[in-house]
Amino acid sequence: MKTVSFLLSSLVLLSGAAWAADNQPAAKPDLAQGQAKATQICAACHTADGSRGLSANPILQGQHADYLAKQLHEFKAGKRVNAVMNGMAAALTDDDIRNVAAFYASKQAKPGSSKNKELVALGEKIYRGGIADKQVPACAGCHSPNGAGIPAQYPRLAGQHSEYTEAQLTNFRAGARANNAAMAAIAAKLNDREIKAVADYVAGLR
Repeated sequence: MKTVSFLLSSLVLLSGAAWAADNQPAAKPDLAQGQAKATQICAACHTADGSRGLSANPILQGQHADYLAKQLHEFKAGKRVNAVMNGMAAALTDDDIRNVAAFYASKQAKPGSSKNKELVALGEKIYRGGIADKQVPACAGCHSPNGAGIPAQYPRLAGQHSEYTEAQLTNFRAGARANNAAMAAIAAKLNDREIKAVADYVAGLR
């Protein structure tokens, strides 16, 4: 009986320890470390604070930390493919990713603007109402009416470079970006004009 009691007590202690290990609160991001790592690795393409750099590169300023961390982990794992970003993310630890994501998320996003007056009305129609005859849902349903997004799956789109958004939708449609099945299915139903219109519209959301 003593042996059985001892074994049961040991199992309870081990189970408790395992539960405690699995339920530890996540480490708090270190913004100073995030800034240091971002300055060292990310600033050349994304600017010092993730603001409005080259339109080929996304604006990271004000993006959800959870979303940024998810993308960096997927670049690191090769689930999202980009020759530059795969190499950059490979060098980042989990702490680096957490800190860098939190650093960019802590910045106030600057507003952008739409450029194509001929397409902005079409972009607004698709973003807010979708395309019923193509079974394309409204973008606002996931990315919110003002483009703020919903962490961690749905990024902030408001103010993003239209060129970058257009490139990502095109990549989803072509299968070149394969880390979100829902977006790939939606983009597959959009033609070039519709993609360009949505991308231009979200650039001016605020």
